[in-house]
Amino acid sequence: MEKTSLGMDENIEGLLCYVLGWITGIVFLVLEKDNKFVRFHAMQSIATFLPLSIIAWIIGSIFVWLPFFGWAIAGMISTLIWILMLILWLILMFKAYQGEMYKLPVVGDFAENQIQ
Repeated sequence: MEKTSLGMDENIEGLLCYVLGWITGIVFLVLEKDNKFVRFHAMQSIATFLPLSIIAWIIGSIFVWLPFFGWAIAGMISTLIWILMLILWLILMFKAYQGEMYKLPVVGDFAENQIQ
């Protein structure tokens, strides 16, 4: 494994890009200037978890005010989004730790294009 500009192994830093979702993605995108592996995982973290977090928040905030069990619909949809996020979070951290530049559909291509 290569060392990064922060002095860590790139697989550790890649894993850390996902630890707090889009927040650590932003941190490592700003701090890591050279390593494309880390920058890719940082951008993929942002592009994956920021939109999903916003969607879950909007659904939870809007649907809860709908009459006739809007709160139940909001709860179910938001829960499904959070479960999806948990599964993606675990997979992406595992793949980054293995040193794999694992690309999610659509988001992975976007992340790769942004770091070039």
